[in-house]
Amino acid sequence: MKAFILAILLTFIAAPALAETITAAEAKSHIEKNVTVEGMVSEVHHARSGKVILIDIGGRYPNNTFTAVILQDAFNKFPNVDSLANKTIDVTGQIKDYRGRPEIILDDPAQLKVK
Repeated sequence: MKAFILAILLTFIAAPALAETITAAEAKSHIEKNVTVEGMVSEVHHARSGKVILIDIGGRYPNNTFTAVILQDAFNKFPNVDSLANKTIDVTGQIKDYRGRPEIILDDPAQLKVK
């Protein structure tokens, strides 16, 4: 029984590493799926409200194809986020639809990898 539980736990821990890698343009067709989105950062934008940082991939807002979102509670976990502009990154997590646009919310630095 212990071996079974350990196998289940290892499966969940390894799941992010096994996520399918897709382009920002493909993200819209992967809503609610756990994937890795790879692309070049077009812009890092701090919202006027001060409550969100938006990492645009595949163009600048409003013409971007994908957004990685960092909410205010996680800002301190991503201290170098402004240095991501023009770099290729991998963003891993579940894609959500926000007003018809695909996004992944980042709350753990392990979800973001600079290539």
